[in-house]
Amino acid sequence: MKPTERSFARRIDLMSLQLFVAVCELGSIGRAAEREFIAASAVSKRLSELEAAVDTPLLYRHSRGVTLTPAGESLLHHARAVLFGLERMQGELSEYADGVRGHVRMHANISAIVQFLPEDLGAFSRRHPQIKIDLQEHLSADVLQAVREGAADLGLCHAACDGAAGHGGTQPDLQTRFYRADRLVLVMPQAHALSARAAVRFDDMLDWDIVGLHANSSISLAMRQAAAAAGRPLRQRIQVTGLDAMCRMIDNGLGVGLLPDRAFALMRGVGRLHAVPLDEPWARRELRLVARDFGTLPMTARLLVAHLAPPAAAAAPAAEVAAAVS
Repeated sequence: MKPTERSFARRIDLMSLQLFVAVCELGSIGRAAEREFIAASAVSKRLSELEAAVDTPLLYRHSRGVTLTPAGESLLHHARAVLFGLERMQGELSEYADGVRGHVRMHANISAIVQFLPEDLGAFSRRHPQIKIDLQEHLSADVLQAVREGAADLGLCHAACDGAAGHGGTQPDLQTRFYRADRLVLVMPQAHALSARAAVRFDDMLDWDIVGLHANSSISLAMRQAAAAAGRPLRQRIQVTGLDAMCRMIDNGLGVGLLPDRAFALMRGVGRLHAVPLDEPWARRELRLVARDFGTLPMTARLLVAHLAPPAAAAAPAAEVAAAVS
């Protein structure tokens, strides 16, 4: 390390970085002081010292709070990475105290949470009771962003999502591993005109009102792309956030909708519904584990990865997709 680099490292203290991040997240020195249980004047002094250390303004101060300067934006990115690295270091070191213990932060989309994770995480927790899993449900794009920013150790989303290395993404900064496969089915009331068919094409459902999930969900995005390619409007009249609400809407005659096959099997008791396989290439999907670097994950996260996506599974996505649609 050069003398100038060593001097810079000595001028930056971790407490100031933590307070800087808190101020950025809350947009106010006062609110950050309340959250961190420290006087506002002390926070302000720390920020001034931090600006002196980097020799540039980091915040615009105004009557409504603070906003970041361009330099502040850059420091916020690096500060979060430093604090995340320290948290990970603490977690790994604590694992040596009394066996492997700690927690794993995971974000997953609704398809993974409804279809597969309850059983898989339950089995993992029984095998490793000292490891706690912090799981949050998010849209697939938000899952990728959380992993990219270090807000989650692991993500679970569909392979077609932008940003996953090796799977058509434009930002090859994330690694993925095959987890599970599913297939989309068209869900409708039992007496619906399409219920007698063995399979339906996407064009068939465009004649009907559609009940869908959030506009940015992977299924909604796929439907919009397919409708645009077909040159036809998508009559998505109703959008809900949960699969059970979606099934209840369909049961009451408000439209038809696409669901993953296993999710529909689990929701079958919600109303008098029938499902027909969707005969489109994009109806067969892969769920994949996502990480910034699987090799540098904490031991607790690596154990979870080995449980959810063992090495043998990486070579078998095609076989599992075939099993899912048979």
